[in-house]
Order: sequence, then structure tokens, then C-alpha cells
Amino acid sequence: MTRQHKLLTFNLFLLTFVLGTSEFVMVGLLTEVASDMKIAISPAGSLVSAFALSFAIGTPIFTALFSRFSKYLLILVLIGVFIVGNMITAISGSYALLLASRVVTAVVTGVLIALAMAVASESMPLEKRGPVISIIFTGFTVASVLGVPLGTFIGQWGGWHMSYWFTTLLGIVSWIVSFATIPRGLKGARSSLKKQLRLFAYPRIVLAFFIPALSIAATYSVYTYLAPLLQDVLFVPARYISLVFVLYGIVSIFSTLLGGKLAAGGGMRKIRYIFLAQAVILASLYVSSGSLAGGLVSISFMALVVYLMNATMQLYFMDWADRHVPEARDLASSLTSVSVNVGIAMGSALGGFVTTNMELIDLSWSGGIVAVLAAVLALINYRLDREARSASKEENGLRGQYEGSL
Repeated sequence: MTRQHKLLTFNLFLLTFVLGTSEFVMVGLLTEVASDMKIAISPAGSLVSAFALSFAIGTPIFTALFSRFSKYLLILVLIGVFIVGNMITAISGSYALLLASRVVTAVVTGVLIALAMAVASESMPLEKRGPVISIIFTGFTVASVLGVPLGTFIGQWGGWHMSYWFTTLLGIVSWIVSFATIPRGLKGARSSLKKQLRLFAYPRIVLAFFIPALSIAATYSVYTYLAPLLQDVLFVPARYISLVFVLYGIVSIFSTLLGGKLAAGGGMRKIRYIFLAQAVILASLYVSSGSLAGGLVSISFMALVVYLMNATMQLYFMDWADRHVPEARDLASSLTSVSVNVGIAMGSALGGFVTTNMELIDLSWSGGIVAVLAAVLALINYRLDREARSASKEENGLRGQYEGSL
């Protein structure tokens, strides 16, 4: 890659790091927010749910609506809105204003992620798209490992408002770097929302959308309740639980980077095997939890496979749109991140059901079943794609024979 490509890759990584820090740091500040706002922890927790729901609903709609604009100007404007949204969060003195600022920030975050993926796909050499997209996704993982603990520390030290002044500052840095590195020549595609939504008229797109959702749901059914699992099943002392989360985050960085290599090597042929491995790893926790070392090994492997499919699915959606609905390319670039957020919500709900009606350790095998479902969908999708390619080749061959006989 050229120096310009490398600078652009760093900028897009920085952007997702900033977006991820702003999104996830609220999880570490719920107690402080609830205390300051004089509300129960449940309404405070709904700030996280509202963010995920707004992200999932708003991202595809606004990505499609904004796709007609130049990506350079659009990214700068949206980062500006992101900065203002974080400033409003930082000065919020009421729950209603805080909730509204998080909803706006969620939608902007989703559209910026889609734009980052589209810029990378359009700007990078073809053979580098998978690795670069995996690096962009890594920004979120690094945010959970470094940004969130740092933001939480700032909030505990200077008040939760200070954490969002910190994310505001990060947003300003990202705006400056984006101003210098985003290519100016990436034009939008003029198309109506109705035409772009034709993307969802293809059953295979809808089918593919639920592949990452189910895979993430499988892991998050366990990850959402990892703290009580560590404390009550593996008997990890409370003071070491945060260390386990940091180690989980570090391992998951490698998951994202390995996902780029998988995407570059024909990932859609292989991801069903990744999901089957994920199912075995999740189910193994049921047995390995009998010892601390065994349980930690299973959790480490759980982190290693969690994001392996991200880059593969991202390229699949964008390449599909290129072939069938070119005007919906930006919309397609949002589908992986939207699917992941849907999966997080599904996994958390499943985990809540299991912990309410069964034992904590039953999260392991129930998550494994969901991973098997992801593998089944991946297999069906791959076979449908292969059949479509074979039919297309046969049709082209017959057309060639017909034209040759004339």
C-alpha cells in the first residue's frame, strides 16, 4: 500500500476507536449516571439499549438517505454532529436530554461506520480490502480494551460528564485527521430510498444478515453474563474480574485481525466451520468450568473466534450490492454493524431468559446451539450462491454457443 493508503487506514481505525469509546463507555458509568440523575440503575441501563436500538433502526435508513452526498463532506459533517452530540451528553442535566443526545449519537455512529467501510472498499487495492476492513473493525475492539477503561477511570475521577468531554476531544482529533486524509473524489450515488431498499428484496441478503447476528448472539448470551459466571461458577475473586475482561478484549483484537486474512482467502467458503468451532468452544465451557484454568481457556478461545466473520461478511454485502443493486452500496456497507448490534440485543435477551429459568452454566450450551444455527445459515447461503454462479456460467455458455452459431 502507498503512504496515503496507510494514513487513510490509520484514520479509519482511529474513527472507529473514537466511535466505539463513545458508545461503550456508558456501560462503565451506569452507577455514576444513575446516582447523579437520581434514577434507578434500570433506566440508566436503558441508555445502552436505546443506543443499540437507535443504531439498528436508524443506520440503514440514514445511510441510504445520505448516500447521494460526497463522502468527504458527509464524513466531516457527521463527525461534527458526533462532537456536538457528545458535548450535549457532557452537559446533560436531565435524563430526557441525555437520552436524546445518545439516540442522535447512535444514528450518526452507525452511518459513520458504514461510510468508513465504503471509503476503505473504494479506496484500497482489491487484495487489501479484507485486511484493511479488519483493521477498521479492530478500532472497536481496542476501544473496549483501552478507550472504555480510560473513559471509565476519567468518569470515576472527575464525574461521568468529564468522560464525554474526553470523547468530545477524541472526536475533534478524528475530525482533524479525517480532514487531512479522506479522499475528496468519492462521490455519492443519486438514488431514492425506495430503489436502495430493493437490496432487501433478495432473500439471500436477508438470510446473510442473520448470519453475523446469530454468531454474535451466541457469544453475547455468555459474554453479557460473564462477570457472574466468573464469580459464581469459576470462583474468580472480584478484584481480578476486570483483568479477565481486559485479557478477553486483547484476545478479541487478534480475532478481528485474523478475520481479515480469512476474508482475503475466500471466507464465505469457510465461515460455517468457524461457527461450528464457536459452538464447540461455547459448549466446552460447560465441562471446562470445573476448573479455573479450563474455564479461562474456553473463554479465551471464545474471544478468539468472536469476530472472525466480520470482514468476510462486510465484503460479501458490499460485493453483492455491486453486482445486483449498485446504488445501495453504502446501505450494504452498514449491514454488518447493524447485524452485530441486533445480535448483541438477541444474545443479551437469550442470556436473560436462561439465567432466569436455568443455571448460569447453561448459558454455554444454549449459546452453542445458536452458533450451530449460524453455521446452518452460512451453509445454506453458500450453497445458494454456488448454485447461482453455476446457473450464470451455464447461461453465459449457452449464450456464447448461440452467438457463435449465428
